Amino acid sequence: MKGEHVAEMTLARGSTLVIALGGNALLSAGEPAKSTSQRANIAKVAAIIAPLLSRYRIVITHGNGPQVGLLAAQTADADWPLDVLGAESEGMIGYVIEQELANRAPTQTFATLLSQVIVDPKDPAFQHPTKPIGLINQDRSRLTSLGWDSVEIASGGWRRVVASPPPLKIVGLEAIQVLLAAKVTIICLGGGGIPVSLDGDGRLTGVEAVIDKDLASSLLARALNADALIMLTNVDGIMEHFGTPKASLIRRTTPELLSAQSFQAGTMAPKVAAAVAMAGKGKLAMIGGLGDLQALLDGTKGTWVLPDGSPL
Repeated sequence: MKGEHVAEMTLARGSTLVIALGGNALLSAGEPAKSTSQRANIAKVAAIIAPLLSRYRIVITHGNGPQVGLLAAQTADADWPLDVLGAESEGMIGYVIEQELANRAPTQTFATLLSQVIVDPKDPAFQHPTKPIGLINQDRSRLTSLGWDSVEIASGGWRRVVASPPPLKIVGLEAIQVLLAAKVTIICLGGGGIPVSLDGDGRLTGVEAVIDKDLASSLLARALNADALIMLTNVDGIMEHFGTPKASLIRRTTPELLSAQSFQAGTMAPKVAAAVAMAGKGKLAMIGGLGDLQALLDGTKGTWVLPDGSPL
């Protein structure tokens, strides 16, 4: 699984890439949740992605965990539901990403979209909230007083957890397809998209939940028939024997090989599931560090998940 040879799958000029930015692209762990620091982080992201815009068709998705949780805490008395706060954070973050990219690639055209994503309101995930959002609280009492579920973080402190049902369908996919065909760089699916349900009369209703950004990005990449799904995070890639002295980076793998391993829920497990689904459609998925994007594309860093039967 750790072969050093670059696989035969390559990305030609004009390929469609879905690039999913992890939360660390916006706010690093322990960093103050200030607008200046978040914009500075996004500026770094834009500087890395901008050189690719003339080479590939790109759709950018992003996380919003710290931001939507912070908005929820700030507006607790107003009782705004998570779907509305998700839309607010999606617009806020998307605006800054678009602006920073446009400042570096002024000849390119951009569009930031609010993305609704259909989920099943009866999914078992609603009975077992697991998705951490918001900042780390050293005192659990504030979270408890608001009636929120919380989980203790390994590094210390507590975070709110909410339901995270799997994404089923992206509303407005046709608009994304039209923009992509027109060579517009799209920013969408912020925070995994705005969770909604569909009633028997075809009406959409917001749902109190958040959607995993990587699973939603994989769903989008497959619906667009994208050539690659690229998940950028704060680790080097998928690790074999993670958390042990034998830990090592998996450079090339396939869904079949990954099925023999287990991964930490809420962190690497959704990324692996997203990559496996993409590779299952005969496409390429990559997982790696944000600063290693070009090396990840070149195949010299990070993890590539290839279709079963591919040479490793």
